[in-house]
Amino acid sequence: MMKKVFFCSLFLLLIQFCGAQGKLSWQGYFSFNEIKDISESATSVFAASENALFSKNTATNILKTTTTVDGLSGQTISAVYYSEAFKKTIIGYENGLMILINDIDGSILKVVDIINKQLPANAKKINHFMEDNGLVYISCDFGIVQFNLKTSQFGDTYFIGDNGAEISIKQTALYNGFIFAATSSGIRKADKTNANLIDYNQWSIVNGGNWSSVETLDTELIAINDSGYIHRFNSNTFVGFLQLPQAAVDTRAKNHSLFITTANTVYVYNNQMVLNRQITNSQVLDNTLNFSCATAVGNQIFIGTKEKGLFASSLNNVAAFENNTPAGPIRNNIFAIDAGSSVLWTVYGDYDVSYNPYPLDNYGISRYNASGWLNIPYSEVYDAKSITRVLVNPNNEKQVYASSFFSGLVKVENDVPNFLYNEKNSGLESITTEGPNYIDVRINATAFDKSANLWVTNSRIKNGLKVLKTNGQWGSYAMTSIIDNAEEENYSSIAIDRNNVKWIGTLKSGVVGFNESTNTFKKMTFGVDAGNLPIADVRALALDTKNQLWIGTTKGLRVLSNVSSFQSESQLKANPIIINEDDLAQELLYEQFITSIAVDGANHKWIGTADSGVFMVSPNGQETKYHFTINNSPLPSNYVNDIKINGKTGEVFIATNKGLISFNGIATEANDDLSNVYVYPNPVRPTYTGTVKVAGLIDKANVKITDIEGNLVYEVTSSGGTIEWDTTAFGKYKVASGVYMVFISAEDGGETKVKKVMIIR
Repeated sequence: MMKKVFFCSLFLLLIQFCGAQGKLSWQGYFSFNEIKDISESATSVFAASENALFSKNTATNILKTTTTVDGLSGQTISAVYYSEAFKKTIIGYENGLMILINDIDGSILKVVDIINKQLPANAKKINHFMEDNGLVYISCDFGIVQFNLKTSQFGDTYFIGDNGAEISIKQTALYNGFIFAATSSGIRKADKTNANLIDYNQWSIVNGGNWSSVETLDTELIAINDSGYIHRFNSNTFVGFLQLPQAAVDTRAKNHSLFITTANTVYVYNNQMVLNRQITNSQVLDNTLNFSCATAVGNQIFIGTKEKGLFASSLNNVAAFENNTPAGPIRNNIFAIDAGSSVLWTVYGDYDVSYNPYPLDNYGISRYNASGWLNIPYSEVYDAKSITRVLVNPNNEKQVYASSFFSGLVKVENDVPNFLYNEKNSGLESITTEGPNYIDVRINATAFDKSANLWVTNSRIKNGLKVLKTNGQWGSYAMTSIIDNAEEENYSSIAIDRNNVKWIGTLKSGVVGFNESTNTFKKMTFGVDAGNLPIADVRALALDTKNQLWIGTTKGLRVLSNVSSFQSESQLKANPIIINEDDLAQELLYEQFITSIAVDGANHKWIGTADSGVFMVSPNGQETKYHFTINNSPLPSNYVNDIKINGKTGEVFIATNKGLISFNGIATEANDDLSNVYVYPNPVRPTYTGTVKVAGLIDKANVKITDIEGNLVYEVTSSGGTIEWDTTAFGKYKVASGVYMVFISAEDGGETKVKKVMIIR
């Protein structure tokens, strides 16, 4: 007899973000709409969305959220369980990760034993938790794992398939002293007191077939197979007695009732398996809703959905359902964002690496401001599909333009979509390569020039550059003189410099520059003599405060050192940034797929990548100040779709394919004068460990900080609108308690300001 034994070693990691990066300030903006699983206590419901958790106390109605900012993983959650006895929440993930949240002290433990098992990566998914006297039986796609809630240590692993093979365990239940397991290869059982359960021979097959669930309902044991046929255990076998119209996606017993959830119906049975209530999706909201799970807390039923979060109603009375989901964006896979000084917009439409938007999306758009989230549905954006970009008018933040990569350009004013520009009513054009009857208006990158004209890229047509002028007239510019096969070209980004030259990123033609006043096009593309880009596929462009154009391609980074060279150089040339690393000259972000570049108020560059997270580099790129990944920060994914910065507050928004977070930076844009200078925090109390900020500055302001006797303790020249002081005397020692003077003067000495800050040690 062969035994398949797995010796589990405990490997628990207390979640923390390493080094200095752990002290940084982050905020999460997650969607909680796709409910993966729910659990409950006597007074609360716990709901797991894709990669975040929230709970609602039914007595106080208080909602509490837990995200990657608090220490969760950005991976996809597949199961959640709350242990009333131990006051612990267990979260299971599709990759086998387990996280324990201790309600008593708030600690979070990351448990990686299942991830570390020598098994195929796609076989480690956690499907279900079942607790018995402090022992949790974890149903996984390979077998069953024991976990001790008291010691936080793993016990044995049971491979219970034929001859000890791995089989997917969907759910376990205890009944009359036996462990029953619903598996992809029959319902199997074993005596829970058997000391040798790691021997597959101790597990007998009760019924064959593929089973989705098994659950104990008081004196009954109920199982459902993969076709939705409900069975009742009868002494030694399961006997079928009711066929559901659909397969069951979730089954659980609670408060002497059994809740069976299918995609569009929740069935509530009493403990005699008599149907008490049947709830359809149209009773909850509408018939497009898809259910994922259901449970009860007291006299309230909670139903999780795949699209709209968690709904609740009275269990016994027919009453309206209320949405209990925390506010957030429509979904976590946010493709593009834009930030104004007081608003953030998000869009969800996308295209693949070759700019194919199919299958088309219909998600609508979202706005976040001080009043919270507003989600504008697809039906209100004129049914515009695959919205891939959004742009806030810098001269009027109440006006926003959303680019559809199929339907045209949506105009939004005061949070209300009020016009769709398309091929019928504007200068925008449909692609023509698919025939005259095929309408497909592919709008992507947009930008405002200093005269408030809106420039628009219109992909896969000859006249790919458009402008909507302030008088409402459209202009159109042919790209055929600079781009071969313009009818096949796609545009990723557009940036407009101080000279009003438009710089456009393309799929096949590198960077195209356009001077409107002289009607001149120039380009940089692949090859040393053609512009020196590493590849012609350009995904991101950004202009910095020193008049440099930063170019992100699918194969690395380039910089055009002076955009004014457009006027004089016949062939523009961009160069890599060479850094010294380990005494070797290397190219910054060599071969990286760069998805986005943003420049903050201190001229730092925030660079998003397709698989390596976010880099924040110094103004000249020679120093990487931060490199944020899923391993050292709350970043939920290393695939970054977009980065935008609120110039007023310095908040850096990072949109990934698994959620949106922000880094609360201090690099704000420079002000026009010193009338709004302020110092914070003030006073600085003994418990405060951060830096003092002087904000509201003009660029290149001289800031001197002295003690009350006039002794200089710090001096710096601002780059942007904010400087930081670590409350030391030039980094040597912490200054003593007292009042400190902050003297601020403009570079030319023409304007000055004096502030005070009190430090209490």
